Amino acid sequence: MTLSDTPLLIRVAAEPARQEKVQRIDVDLVIVGAGMAGVCCAITAARAGLTVALAQDRPVPGGNASSEVRLWVLGATCHMGSNNRWAREGGVIDEILVENLYRNPEGNPLIFDTIVLEKIIEEPNITLLLNTSVFEAAKTPGDPDTLASVRGFCSQNSTFYELFAPLFCDASGDGILGFLCGAAFRMGAEAKEEFDEPYAPGKEFGGLLGDSIYFYSKDAHRPVKFVPPSFAMKNVPERIPRYRQFNAQSQGCRLWWIEYGGRLDTVHQAEQIKWELWKIVYGVWDYIKNSGQFPDAENLTLEWVGHIPGKRESRRFEGDYILTQKDIVHRPNHDDAVAFGGWSIDLHPADGVYSKLAGSHHLHSKGPYQIPYRCLYSRNVRNLFFAGRLISASHVAFGTIRVMGTGAHCGQAVALAAAICKREKCRPADVVEPARMRALQRDLMCSGQHLPGRRLEDPRDIARQAKITASSEFVLGHLPDNAGAHKLDRDAAQLIPVLPGAMPRVTLWLDVTEATELRIELRTTSRVDHHTPDVTLGSVTRRVAPGERIPLEVAFDVTIDQPRYVFLLLLKNPAVSVRCTERRITGLLTLVHSRDEKTSPVGGEDYEIWVPARRPNGHNFAMEVAGAISAWAPENLCNGVQRPTSGPNAWTADPDDARPSITLVWPALRRISRVELFFDVDYDHAMESCLMGHPERTVPFCAKAYRLTDRGGRLLAERADNHQARQTLNLDPSFQTDQLRLEILEMNSAVCCAAVMEIRCYE
Repeated sequence: MTLSDTPLLIRVAAEPARQEKVQRIDVDLVIVGAGMAGVCCAITAARAGLTVALAQDRPVPGGNASSEVRLWVLGATCHMGSNNRWAREGGVIDEILVENLYRNPEGNPLIFDTIVLEKIIEEPNITLLLNTSVFEAAKTPGDPDTLASVRGFCSQNSTFYELFAPLFCDASGDGILGFLCGAAFRMGAEAKEEFDEPYAPGKEFGGLLGDSIYFYSKDAHRPVKFVPPSFAMKNVPERIPRYRQFNAQSQGCRLWWIEYGGRLDTVHQAEQIKWELWKIVYGVWDYIKNSGQFPDAENLTLEWVGHIPGKRESRRFEGDYILTQKDIVHRPNHDDAVAFGGWSIDLHPADGVYSKLAGSHHLHSKGPYQIPYRCLYSRNVRNLFFAGRLISASHVAFGTIRVMGTGAHCGQAVALAAAICKREKCRPADVVEPARMRALQRDLMCSGQHLPGRRLEDPRDIARQAKITASSEFVLGHLPDNAGAHKLDRDAAQLIPVLPGAMPRVTLWLDVTEATELRIELRTTSRVDHHTPDVTLGSVTRRVAPGERIPLEVAFDVTIDQPRYVFLLLLKNPAVSVRCTERRITGLLTLVHSRDEKTSPVGGEDYEIWVPARRPNGHNFAMEVAGAISAWAPENLCNGVQRPTSGPNAWTADPDDARPSITLVWPALRRISRVELFFDVDYDHAMESCLMGHPERTVPFCAKAYRLTDRGGRLLAERADNHQARQTLNLDPSFQTDQLRLEILEMNSAVCCAAVMEIRCYE
């Protein structure tokens, strides 16, 4: 018998029944998406007492801020320049950025990953599910407008997760949860006529923003050869109209304009977009290394290329209010304001890197704008919140709300709204009711979230019932000349908080190289809630002789109507330098003219953009102020604002006070179980999370060491190495006293006067 004659015997084992591993998780709030919006939403909700499931389809949290994409966190205050003074977002996002500054001033995105992860896992109320993609949503039986659960799959442990909750938040960027459950959404640009938006793009510009992939290079200190992959783009100068902007030094986010996908479906064609971006990036690197045009690239090697694009735009979901261009430019007051934005309306041509147009087109508002709560929940799915770049906004307004700092701020608002929903057994839309909205706004401000135009009114705070005194009080009378001079190679201004009454005389000191004329203007703002110097109160021109430290007294016959900032403005004159001080005071800042803007791209009012003169040092002009300005009184500690706005809103000690302190005295014994302190962490510093390095680890204006004692001097709390704004001091619940004293023992910089933004006390 040959082998061919042998009967073929095949044995098939009985196939076991497939056993899916399924884990059910029941929580108060399910959040889909762990970008910065989802992360800050989860942490805020957990701290408010909610149990949270946080599902993320990537290996690390952080979204576009993670080491997978490496875009820095942007918000209302930015390195690009705007008139948004002291406008960095507060709350958890601020806590993360300040911590990143302390641990990671070099901007290493891997270290930023660890900081975000640490903040999440330190909250026992959060169940973090990484590598878990949500793919299914179930409605409540008999109620097609209410979500009951979502289903996700983790590719790393082959586990299906069934997440049940009464409340859900979609912070996924693409809005996968909202899409699965049928929430109303939009995609692409609206016509100008729909919302009366002059900035709405036409068809040639395109109505969708594309994606970008970043890359890093590294100096190998020896020649490095690069052989491009076969899929790399050829003939870069012929394909990319802006090819002359390439150089061997730009990398990472500085090449954000390597963008593609605005003419495609950024959700369903995401892989196609990614492959095109890979072709472009490797083609660009081939051009830099092998074209012969960049000899300084000889020792450079390609260290990292993103594996996923940073996505800008996809779905936008509809709430009970749609934010539009008018909300950004005219900045109306919203009764339900729960967050703010301040990035420019930043729209990009849909053809991205292949467009002959500039890579981005910006329209700045004069100051931060409010974001209404009605933008943060679905109009047709009754228990679904939104956070991040998919909130309810037109395409034009999306151009500014899409950045991560703003998205995180909205996520924090969602978290505390969810806490109210749980406490009062109501739906997201019910929180708009006035009493609930006041409670939400109060809770947000208590957590450090700034709301433009709002002051914290907390009847539970017994610090407001105390008499507050201070060991000393800073008055703006004399700032010494001890930090060199600032050359007036462009217009420069000192931002000064003034009180109602006659504008005081100010003396400056000048270094002058030749006889010349110097024009000085006094400006203020058309509204006290922004810092655009668009109103001129007076101007003078002075003849100055050459010499050093020449005194210049400036007086304006002007009456100030209310507490506000004025700009003492010195117009450009390269022959003149103004003497400066190293002393740094909360709420004082020098600025320089950056550029001119319009409030509308089709005409409109001209105004100027001013940026800090020395980032981040912020030296002020040396000056003498007749009569002095008393804007830093201890009464500011209970005025309900935790940052400079129309005034410093801080108590600041005299620079010669060796033992600065504030004392609270009540007429009788009070039980105090918790004290909340807020220090100055310089909300004018953008604190980009990666790539952009920072020269310091701690904010100079922030108290480093402090202690809290009672009337008898008994130590209640102390800290020797602080760098954060918010300090929660939990005392013995049975503790009673009629006096508390807070002593500032050391600042993070010796040139800063001791300062405290707020103190609150609770029984």
